[in-house]
Parts: sequence; C-alpha cells; structure tokens
Amino acid sequence: RTSVLAGWTRRACLAGALVALLSVYIPRAALARTLVVGGKGYTEQLLMAEMTSQLLTAKGFQVETRTGFDTSALRQAQEAGRIDLYWEYTGTSLREFNKVTERLTPAETYNRVKQLDAQKGLVWLEPSRVNNTYALAMRRADATAKGISTISDLASRVLLGERLVFASNPEFFERSDGLRPLEQAYGFAFTRDRVVRMDIDLIYQVLRNLKLIDVGLVFATDGRIPAYDLLVLKDDREFFPDYSMAPVARRESLQQHPELAVHLERLAAGLDNETMARLNRTVDVERVPIRDVASEHLRSNGLI
Repeated sequence: RTSVLAGWTRRACLAGALVALLSVYIPRAALARTLVVGGKGYTEQLLMAEMTSQLLTAKGFQVETRTGFDTSALRQAQEAGRIDLYWEYTGTSLREFNKVTERLTPAETYNRVKQLDAQKGLVWLEPSRVNNTYALAMRRADATAKGISTISDLASRVLLGERLVFASNPEFFERSDGLRPLEQAYGFAFTRDRVVRMDIDLIYQVLRNLKLIDVGLVFATDGRIPAYDLLVLKDDREFFPDYSMAPVARRESLQQHPELAVHLERLAAGLDNETMARLNRTVDVERVPIRDVASEHLRSNGLI
C-alpha cells in the first residue's frame, strides 16, 4: 500500500510540474475555456463576429463563433452565460433592453446603458464611431418626384391619403423603438394592409428592383443604400436614439481575460460609418466572402 501511495504521489507531483511548465510556454488564453463570440443574422453583425473571432484566435484564444440570433435571443444568451461577447448598439440596449424612452445625447446614451447593464454583469467597452441607426429609405427618383426628404414629409403624404406601402423586418415591427412608436412620434400610421414584413436583405432587393413597396426599413451603415441609389429620409423629429456600436462582454469573461478589452477596443477604434459601409458593401454588393473581408480589414490595419 505504501509503494502504491508513493507511486501515486510521484505521478501527482510530475503532473503538477508539467502543468506549471506548460503554463510558462502556453499563452494564458489557450489554457482557459473557449470564448464564445456571438452575432445577429445580418451582414454587419456577421462581419463583426468574424473579425472578432479571427482577431482573438490570432492572439491565442480558443474561440467559438455563434451567429444568426435575433436581438432578444442574443441578449438572453449572453445574460445566461452562453455567449461571452458580441457587438451591440447603444440605442438597442437603451430602448429595447432597458425601456428608457427619454431623449439622450450619444454620450449620455452610452453612459446610461453602461451603468444599467453593469447591474446585469455586462460590461460595455469603449465604442466604435459607428452609428448604425434604423432609417427609412425610398428610391431616390420616387422620393424626389413626391417631394419627400424627411419622415415628416412621409407622414404628411400618408395623412393626405396617399397609399404608400412600407416594408419592415419582423423585429422592427415589434420593437419598442420600432414601427408603432415611430408612427406615434410622427402622428401618422400606415394602414395594416400597407405594411409588409420581410427579411432585411429582401427589403433592399425589392426597393431596388420592384415597385411593390414605396418605403423600406434600412440600416444606416448598409453599403447597398448608395449602391442602389436609395434616399434615407431625415429623422427630423429625432425619434431614433444613437446606435453606437460597441463590444459588450460578460464581466466574468473580462475578469478571466483582462487582455480582451485591449484587443476589442483596438478593433473598435478603427471603425466608423464610412468604413463599416464600405465593408458591408464589399460583402453585399461585390459578393466577397465575409471571412475574406474580415481578414483583409484586420491585416490592412495591423490588427493581426
């Protein structure tokens, strides 16, 4: 029995020594559990998830990427600990997650959601200069012909009885910063038979090629807006809050990997509306694979 115990003790000591030796040569990130990077289901989010995963992998992290979520499901997954980090928009957290409706400046919006989400164990890191707000768009020629350049102009035409068809994705149709609150803010309403719901990618295609819809929901940083000659209607009553894009991570993940913040904030610092629209256009219009677009951006900016 003594010899067995002695042998077990020697093996335990050797195993401990091996772990200690490996920890010297293997990056701390590689010894830890896999980081899960999340993303929603449209181009910008898929790009950000891919860039983040490539960047962190290059820095020695074990990474798993999970995309295709809708907004609510992704946030729920993060709060439940199934997603470590993803890129979110300040206005979405303000209105959709925290139900704050007061008008705030971009800085106030960021500080408010940072404070509110900290109570849920989520940390907003330094934001990018991307403000991917919701917007309404029309074919430029149609908007010019109808004298519509603002959402107030659009509301006036609807109130005068013009039967314009609006296309929304399902999420915006239901959101607290979505269609019905927008209509209330501008004092008009599309009749329900004049609202169609479809995937966001299909909205751009129909706006470009068909006359089935007159106005469509778009994202401000989408590269298809200039490519398809669409006119974004000015939000002249400032209904939409600021939607600054920033990395949001679980506090536990940052405590385990404090270097995460440095890598993510370096990535955020190089992104603005013009850059994001160009990247989105490269994917959606030029049909370059997301993996290649992400890799080229990281390399050309010295991030990997």
